[in-house]
Amino acid sequence: MACVERCCRCCADSRRHSSILYSILRSEERAAPLPGPGQRQRRGQGQASRSCPCGLRRRVALRSPQVACKAASGVLVKTLRFVQNVPCFQELPLEEQLLLVRSCWAPLLLLGLAQDRVHLETVESAEPSMLQRILTTRRQGEQPPPRGQAPGQPHHGPHLPSTGEIQAIKGFLAKCWSLDISTKEYAYLKGTVLFNPDLPGLQCTQYIEGLQREAQQALNEHVRLIHRGDEARFAKLNVVLSLLRSINANVIAELFFRPIIGAVNMDDMLLEMLCAKL
Repeated sequence: MACVERCCRCCADSRRHSSILYSILRSEERAAPLPGPGQRQRRGQGQASRSCPCGLRRRVALRSPQVACKAASGVLVKTLRFVQNVPCFQELPLEEQLLLVRSCWAPLLLLGLAQDRVHLETVESAEPSMLQRILTTRRQGEQPPPRGQAPGQPHHGPHLPSTGEIQAIKGFLAKCWSLDISTKEYAYLKGTVLFNPDLPGLQCTQYIEGLQREAQQALNEHVRLIHRGDEARFAKLNVVLSLLRSINANVIAELFFRPIIGAVNMDDMLLEMLCAKL
């Protein structure tokens, strides 16, 4: 797909920042504090998660949020810049562009994190256990707070991702790295994700479906040309796309953007970034 292939190379640095975008890129000035000693990850956490389903529900946080969030913010800027430079995307009405971006920003961001080889280091959150919460609230005559919320914490507070959710993200990244995906392959995968004709509310469905089909055909032709001895590579790359469907966009927003800019409306931020000159 020629219009996607022309956007494989990284673009130049951003020339103009909007207010929300500027606060993301200046995140090092308002970085979240480093986790304390009590939040160190237990060596047997992975084993416990495999042996007991409750381990997958434990809440975790980034070990160094100012580092990981800064990296994710940079990848988000590059991702939106990539999208803006796809000629086929620019031919769509603005309403269609926003609908596509709002639905696929999270999987595109994860593909960008994999491409830039951003590693995630997490620690188990120091939140009280379910038993501790029940005993505490019974003494106080209150209703037990939801899972992931400490007693006395407002209901609108941050929702820490669970171990299972983080494992899904790390598993996706590991799969990408094991395949050693090339720049062109990442571009075709992003094109497949971006041009999703199945979204409700789209008007240019046939045109978008044709663009997605072109991206898949271009990926298949590239794989057959470069990886002639690996007949299963095209299928393996599509498995990567299937892994993205199990990762919730809200988890990505909570993990990478709430620590630096608080409770952000991703739709508003994406609109502002999409309309800015990145």
